[in-house]
Amino acid sequence: MTTSLADALAGEHAAIYGYGVLGAHLTGAPLDLARQAEAAHRGRRDALFLRLASASQAAPAAAPAYTLPFQVTDQSTALTLATQIEERTGAVWRAALAGVAGDQRGLALDALTDCALRAARWRRASGQVPGTVALP
Repeated sequence: MTTSLADALAGEHAAIYGYGVLGAHLTGAPLDLARQAEAAHRGRRDALFLRLASASQAAPAAAPAYTLPFQVTDQSTALTLATQIEERTGAVWRAALAGVAGDQRGLALDALTDCALRAARWRRASGQVPGTVALP
């Protein structure tokens, strides 16, 4: 077990917090997408807690609050934040790839892929072009 997974856990904590903020500004299909994304991040967070605990590694606790890159005031800013959450969490998982091997590498690659797909969905929901980026 490496600190890479602990760093990824910290990224998942931040993602969950961000979805808690932006969800209040969404309705309809975007709200459903946000609920699914938050559930995915919670599932990954829980899996990381278990992996770290089984390896007797310290798991970083979630901060009481996180600084957002901008104020979320409406659906448009909520969609922008959702995209940034996935891009930033994907970047954390991409960095984790360098420090893991075996099944941990598969976990990190799956998480990176999930973040990239969710970011593309958020870009599409907000009308951003292009809908994908080369490397998250």
